Parts: sequence; C-alpha cells; structure tokens
Amino acid sequence: MKKILPSFSYIFHPIFIPAIATLFYLFYNDADFVTHEKIFVFFQVVIVTVFIPILAFLLLRATGNIDSVMISKISQRKIPLIIHCFLIILLVRKSITIDRYTELHFFLLGGLLSTLLALILLFANIKASLHLIAISSLTVFIIGLSLHLRIQSIFTITILILLNGFIASSRLEMKAHTYKELVIGFCLGAIPQLLLLVLWL
Repeated sequence: MKKILPSFSYIFHPIFIPAIATLFYLFYNDADFVTHEKIFVFFQVVIVTVFIPILAFLLLRATGNIDSVMISKISQRKIPLIIHCFLIILLVRKSITIDRYTELHFFLLGGLLSTLLALILLFANIKASLHLIAISSLTVFIIGLSLHLRIQSIFTITILILLNGFIASSRLEMKAHTYKELVIGFCLGAIPQLLLLVLWL
C-alpha cells in the first residue's frame, strides 16, 4: 500500500481538479447543454487550468524558480499560485460566467478564494496542502451539486471522501506535509465552497 499511495498525489494533482469538476458539472447537467457546447466548455477549462500551468511550470523550472512538480518549498509556491489566481479570474470573467454556468462559476470562485488564502499564508511562512485544498473543494462541490440537482450520488461522494483520506496519506507518505498543513489545506478548500453554496444551492 505504501508503494501505491504516492500515485494518488500525481493522479489527483491540483491542476486536474477544475477539469474533473467541469466533467461532473457537465455530466450532471447533461440535458442543459448540447454536445458541442460541452466540448467547448471542457476544453476551455483544460487549456486554462492544465495546459497553461504546465507550460508555466516548464518555464519556471527552466529558469530555476521551481525544482519539482510538487513545489514543496514555500519560496517556490508564490509565483505558481499568483499565476493560478489570474487564470481563474480569466475563466470566471470571460468564459464560465455566472449567468450561463452558475454552479461551476461559484466552484471556480471558491477555488480562487482558497488559492488567495493559501498565498497569503505563504507570506506568514505557513504551507497548506494544495492537494487537500483541491480534493476537499471538489468533494463539497459534488455534494452541493447533488443536492441542488436532486441527484443520487452516494457512490461518487463516498469515493471522493475516501480520496481525501488517500491523498492525505499520500502526502504524509511522501513527507510533503505535516498533519497541520493537511488540516489547513482541507479547511481552505472546503470552507469557501461551503460559504458559496448558499448563493447557488
């Protein structure tokens, strides 16, 4: 099991979570969008939250500002988080708008708030687990989406709750975080999503 745990950190890396949330959103709202719109929305999110961050990572690593895909050092986390904030702002202002994609819009806003809080904590020399921020925010979003659309998603929610535990264990196994950093990450991810639920639930 110890050999398998690190794989969770890579498979559920934070940059993949917005794309996963978008897939769930489009699947749950299947009747509301035609196929070409679903594809267009999904690829917009993937380009902005996956491809551009990967290119930014390669550039930062080439210039010596980052030494690992997990960005373990506090000093190396600030630039990627700032970039992520700008990319999310771009999405919610130009593409995933509140009038057309309400639930996904608020999920991304919650993610933006979580990222800003994680960035602020870095200046206090406090590192939060970005993996736990991502998976906990996704878990709350799917729970909210299930309630909002009255869809039975017990199996999916159970898997997501288990994934929170597996990913936390993975981060501990890789010695990437302390228990405190994992708890902070979980709270930074879940609480903004819970607060924003009242605006669309």
